[in-house]
Amino acid sequence: MKPIKVLELSEDDRLKLEKGYHKGPTHCFRIRCKSILLKSEGKSAPQIAEMLEVTVPTVYAWVKRYEENGIKGLETRPGQGRKPIMDCSDEEAVRKAIEEDRQSVSKA
Repeated sequence: MKPIKVLELSEDDRLKLEKGYHKGPTHCFRIRCKSILLKSEGKSAPQIAEMLEVTVPTVYAWVKRYEENGIKGLETRPGQGRKPIMDCSDEEAVRKAIEEDRQSVSKA
């Protein structure tokens, strides 16, 4: 069995990651920060994947992104992620449909 690769973090990097984990702008970013913190504590990728309910390759990808770009590498890059199922032009139609539904429910 291969030894577990432990990430060595400076105190400054650890503080940035902890801040990112507790106050990061998105859930995804916070989870990525947590994965790097766990890796620095000596946890294996499979252990981290199980704890965070992600796949092992995902953990390896996050570690690689962190090693290459620091905490900035953990941010969601433009064009990543699931695309919206609606665009902003549909917003008014949705609001109108919700309002009509509320009115029909209140009359019933």
